[in-house]
Amino acid sequence: MNDRGRDDPRPEFDDFYSSHRDRIVRALALTVGDVHLAAEATDEAMVRAFERWKKISGYANPGGWVYRVGLNWARSRLRRRQVVVTAAAVFDDPIGSPEVVEALQKLSEDHRAVVVLRYYLDYPLQQIAETLDIALGTVKSRLHRAHNTLAPLLEYVE
Repeated sequence: MNDRGRDDPRPEFDDFYSSHRDRIVRALALTVGDVHLAAEATDEAMVRAFERWKKISGYANPGGWVYRVGLNWARSRLRRRQVVVTAAAVFDDPIGSPEVVEALQKLSEDHRAVVVLRYYLDYPLQQIAETLDIALGTVKSRLHRAHNTLAPLLEYVE
């Protein structure tokens, strides 16, 4: 038996990839409004995670790291394209009602990111702060403002 089998990160990474990729793609698609860009960004972030898997696998939330790297990569591509992204046809297989997807598009990308991480990926507030590398108070503020924007659009009763 060779030494490579013991040091090969592929089996562990393959498990991570298969259990996290689709949810990260969908979360990024909700955040950036473009499923194709989200898939490309997730794949780019997954490649970077694989290259650093020995370190990344030790993180408390490797999926959060992949989300943040993918979000930064997608933002960079959007700046280069200088395109306005719309909510139309985000998914062939929708994860929510069209009203929810449309309402999310009314939020800034920063506000969408915290909403998606909180309510779609079910991250606790501290984990959102760590994932986005922002203060916990900023997370709370963005969620509060997003809720105030979304509530009348989605006809929530408080």
